[in-house]
Amino acid sequence: MDLKPKIIDIYITKKFMGTFFMALLLIIGIIIIFDLSEKVDDFVQKQAPIGEIIVDYYLNFIPYYMNMFSPLFVFITVIFFTSRLAANSEIIAILSCGISFHRMMVPYIFSATIIALLSLTLNLWVIPNSNSVRHEFENTYVKKRSALAHDNVHYQLRPGQFVYVESFSKWNNTAYKFTLEEKEGNRLLSKLSAETAQWDSTAGAWRLKRCFIRDYEPGILRDKVSTRYQEDTVLTLTVTDFYRRDNTVQDLPYNQLEELIETQDMRGDADIKFSLIEKHNRFALPFSAFILTMIGVSLSSKKKRGGLGWNLAIGIALSFSYILFMRFSEMFVMTETMTPFLAIWFPNFIYAIIAIVLYRIAPK
Repeated sequence: MDLKPKIIDIYITKKFMGTFFMALLLIIGIIIIFDLSEKVDDFVQKQAPIGEIIVDYYLNFIPYYMNMFSPLFVFITVIFFTSRLAANSEIIAILSCGISFHRMMVPYIFSATIIALLSLTLNLWVIPNSNSVRHEFENTYVKKRSALAHDNVHYQLRPGQFVYVESFSKWNNTAYKFTLEEKEGNRLLSKLSAETAQWDSTAGAWRLKRCFIRDYEPGILRDKVSTRYQEDTVLTLTVTDFYRRDNTVQDLPYNQLEELIETQDMRGDADIKFSLIEKHNRFALPFSAFILTMIGVSLSSKKKRGGLGWNLAIGIALSFSYILFMRFSEMFVMTETMTPFLAIWFPNFIYAIIAIVLYRIAPK
């Protein structure tokens, strides 16, 4: 197969990329208009500065939604301009010149690769930083903060060290009914209980008040009990652990996300499922560009009686079902029916099989 770029490669690539970005910018503009109309009352009520609305919110709004809708518009783009090529008999002319259907796919795959790499770059580095700024703006000018971040928190801070907090207040950064246990195997070494544990940002430590400490001596059926009114302690648990929301993982660059997953796995943190979903989504979404491109070309490369409208209808229906399947698969993780890897990649596996079958049928 001759892979040297030809005029037809440049022609298809320009059509693909030009239509894709034009369609994406159009829908992003529509989404911004609807979002502004929904939030304008909050902006006015909380006196959000115009500069922050434009720079901190909407400029950081664009990469997230552009990446979210990219699978949909990859498919619609391919369906749209490939159907036009077929309707104008251009595909027949291409194949009549001795260019095989497989060779014709090269510029399509090349364009899909550019979009996939762009999506991957956005997912791993650009979007986490933009999300951090956007979420901070939303927390300040749009969303209402709740007084409690977490209730009944159980963590393993390191092997043999466990902490329990009954409740945590954001207003004063204070944990109530704080318990710290030290264990060796199945044997309890010590247990510290405190009425309150307040975060000291200057010292980077917890200030415990009205402490009750019980030390257990090995081999002796008695314990040593002591009390203290106040004690400062440094733990791997910080105040940011209590402020972490379900969407906090969207704000983390990939290396920090990996560190968080490792920490959550060691602690036995139930919120690890959100981190694993985010991790696998960052790779699964870019991969969809190849699958949807193959399906789109296979469906629209032949002239149909219904014309462009019929192909677009099929394309939109399939792309929506694919995106819906990707979102719905996350529920398998929540219900612990599947592992995060299998649940997030399952739609890609299914639609990849569909793409291969359609692609094998298309040249015939």
